[in-house]
Amino acid sequence: MNKSELVSAIAEASGLTKADSEKALNATTEAIKNALAKGESIQLIGFGTFSISERSARTGRNPQTGKEIQIAAKKVAKFKPGKALDEAVN
Repeated sequence: MNKSELVSAIAEASGLTKADSEKALNATTEAIKNALAKGESIQLIGFGTFSISERSARTGRNPQTGKEIQIAAKKVAKFKPGKALDEAVN
């Protein structure tokens, strides 16, 4: 499912117009992005939790040359599904 299909599904389920559904989706993703950028986590009961994890610097290997390279430390976004979502998928 891509973004336009998701907007259509939201519009159908909520009774909103597609334009309003797209605004709601964009506002939601922007709010999640801003909270994660501040280092906060977002917990949606029954759906899951978005959080930030820190990866430490490490030594890797270039698969083409076999030469060792240094991989810098960075923050990564994580998602852990909630129980209801996990049960719905399985």
